[in-house]
Amino acid sequence: MGLADAMDSSPAYAFKVTIDGIEVPKVTEVSGLKNEVDKIELKQQLADGKYVVRQLMGRPKAGEFTVTRGLTDSKTITDWLSKVMTGDVAGSRKTAAVELLDYAGASLKKYEFTNCWVRSVEVNSLKAGATEQATEKFTVCYDESKVV
Repeated sequence: MGLADAMDSSPAYAFKVTIDGIEVPKVTEVSGLKNEVDKIELKQQLADGKYVVRQLMGRPKAGEFTVTRGLTDSKTITDWLSKVMTGDVAGSRKTAAVELLDYAGASLKKYEFTNCWVRSVEVNSLKAGATEQATEKFTVCYDESKVV
């Protein structure tokens, strides 16, 4: 399987994040996009006495990613965390997606996540007289992911 020899790569600034199909506004950063499987190490002693170590593919791993967005009066993410904290498992589970876009805004690749729930919500440092934007950073845990 050869890799495509495209002229241009995806720009890092062109992406969008959706949770249950609704786009999250004012997203400035997404980190931790990763698909991974467990690695199984098989150690064997062969008939001729030779010791061999083989690496086998394991099961897909669950994971998490982090989204940073401009702070607004929206309480959607903190309300989501409140549901998680009260133990509302059914109400806490959502779907999420991070879509990478090309220069024209067309989809290049989409990471889809199932059984998501928010693990933490954090506001950046607030400083008197500062000129930077206040942001909200939240970490989303997921059970399964796929790239389409």
